[in-house]
This record gives sequence, C-alpha cells and structure tokens, in this order.
Amino acid sequence: MFIEKQLYELAIGHFVVKIVKQQGSFSLTAPGHIKSDAVIRYLKSKQVDSVLIDESKTLMSNSGEDFTITKNTTINPESLKQAKEIFNQSKSIQKDLFTAALSGASLDLNPVIDVTNKSIDAIYNNPDSLACMLNIREKDEYLLEHSVSVSIYITLFARYLKMDRDIVEQLSIGAFLHDVGKIMIPDDILNKPGKLTDDEFTIMKTHANHSIDIITKTPGISQLSLEVAALHHEKLNGQGYPFQVKADKIHQYGRMIAICDIFDALTATRVYKQGFPHAKAFAILRELAQKEHLDVRLVDQFIKCVGIFPVGSLVQLKSKKLALVTARNNEDPLNPKVDSFYNVQLNHFVDKQSIDLSTCDDDAIVKGVRAEEFDLDMDKIIEMLLMEG
Repeated sequence: MFIEKQLYELAIGHFVVKIVKQQGSFSLTAPGHIKSDAVIRYLKSKQVDSVLIDESKTLMSNSGEDFTITKNTTINPESLKQAKEIFNQSKSIQKDLFTAALSGASLDLNPVIDVTNKSIDAIYNNPDSLACMLNIREKDEYLLEHSVSVSIYITLFARYLKMDRDIVEQLSIGAFLHDVGKIMIPDDILNKPGKLTDDEFTIMKTHANHSIDIITKTPGISQLSLEVAALHHEKLNGQGYPFQVKADKIHQYGRMIAICDIFDALTATRVYKQGFPHAKAFAILRELAQKEHLDVRLVDQFIKCVGIFPVGSLVQLKSKKLALVTARNNEDPLNPKVDSFYNVQLNHFVDKQSIDLSTCDDDAIVKGVRAEEFDLDMDKIIEMLLMEG
C-alpha cells in the first residue's frame, strides 16, 4: 500500500518510492529504504516536505526500532546505466575541483555532497553496480578517476562495516577530496612513467600538504572529512607522510582510506602501467599489513568486502573461456555467478553462457585476469554482456 508521509513522519525502515512535495528541485537516485536518521536530515536539507512510501516494504524488528537488509544483489542494465551516470558526473565535479584549486578559489562543497550521496544511495540499493564501474576506467584519466574510485571503495567498506550513514557521508566526501592537492604537482613528475628520483618523490609527497591546505579552507567541510583526507598516506609504523603519524594516532577512518587508496592505485590501469589483478593487489595489501604499513584486521575485512572475485571483474575458466563475474555467491565466494563470452584458445567471442559456478561441476575459475591481457576493451565487454544483454 502506498501512502504519503510528511518528512517529520518518516522513519528508519520506510521504503521511499518518490518525492511528493518539495520546495526545491531534488530528485531521488532510486527508490530505497531509509537506513539512518542522517538520510532524513539530508532530505530535509534539500527542502523535501513529503514522500510516497510503500508500506508493504517497511522493514522493522520486533521492537519496531531497527531493521536489517540482507540480499544478494546482481547488476542489471538499469542499475549499471545509473552507476555510469554517477561515475561520469563525479569525474566532471572532480575536474571542476581541480580547476578551482589551481586558481586558488575556495572549493564548492555542494556538488560534492550531492554526488557522493547519489553514490551512497546507489551502493546501498545495489552495491555491485558502482563497484562494477571501477573496472571500466580510462587509461588517461587516472587523476580524475582515482579520487572518485577511492570514495566509492570507502563507501563500500564503511557500509560493509555497518557504519552510520552520517559517518559514511563524511568518509565519502573526505575520500572524494583527498588528492585535490595533486593539481599543484608539476605534470612531468605527476605523470612520470618510471620511478621518481628522491628529489621528485619529495615534491610528489607535498601533494598531501596541498590537499590539507585546500580542504581546510573549504567552507562547510567536517573535521572527520578533513582527517580522513589528511591521513591517507600515513603508515602505522610512523614512516608515512606528511606528518609521520603513528598507529595510536591514526583513527580507524584513516586506516580505511589508506587501504582503499593503495588498492585503487594497484588495480587501476594507466597509460604507462597495467593494473594488477585483484588477487595480486590483495596479496600486496597483506604484505604491507605485515610490514605495519596497514591495519591487518581491516585489510582482511576489506578483502571480504570487495570479494575474492569482485562483480564486474574478469576471470579465466577451466574451459579456456573468459567470463565476467555478474553476482556473488555469499555462501561460496570462490564460485560466483559468471557470464562466459570469449574462447582464449581460438581468440574470438562465443555465445554468452550464464553459469552459477557453485552448482556447476564441469567448470571452475582458474584465475582472475584483465581485459588488456587479451587485447579486449572492458567497457565494450560490459556493455555487450549487460547493457544490451
């Protein structure tokens, strides 16, 4: 049953279908459940007066005060299209931030708040769609895409850790802004293909100081968002930068963004460097944790959050076919659902076959791979299999 609710009547667990009355022009990214009081406060800040809810989907515990959403989501053309729009909008806003920072102007936080909330809503409704977008990257747009991706990763991670919505929002904003100071680094150092010299690395490290200065001057920024951005290159052993902060001074949020930042840097393909497959990147994260660069417990939780074979990643099967991971099997994470599409022996595309590897005795994953290894375009693969299929 659909019923209109005034905003002051809205509660955690209600399923919002659409906005009915408002004084502004805000639009919902998608229908979804109210998961925290922060969401209601956000709607209020957007001058929303009333919404339409579907009472049949209201989620309440026996006490009527709490709710839990547990579902296996799968990516589909509609959710992927929405995720792509959010990702592209995020890159556009990131470009505007760099332009403002370079000119010395104050950053406008409102577009950042708006797009990160869209990302959070999308992740809460279908976490795998935006995660899938992280596998479709432009080789020459790493500077723009990195901060957007780290923001998505920390949102996924915070949701996995069941953090409050208002905390997730601040983490997402801090991650979105964390590398804005890189615009102050000379291009020949920022985009150098090979290893930096000691002098060049000294200059490169100043991007963290520039980011802190720029974010500190941003009107409306929260202390938590600033802190998470400031700590992204610090290490638990105190050998990070810019302030050599040690473990007892690094909050969980700072430890989280360090993991997300490194993981994205490892897996992203750039013009001069291929990204690592997820399994290799996970192994590197664990090595860094053993060296007391990263938090061991959080690294293990992050790997569980992202998944051994993340949705949207490519795998090679025992049948000598390539397949796209389309859905997790939470009870059997080593055997997700996949769509096979390419024969690596014959080097050509084959008819798509949807396979649930947890119930398939004839095939299995051999390893995770990247599209570049087979001279394939990841964007076209996903469009072919999902957007049109």
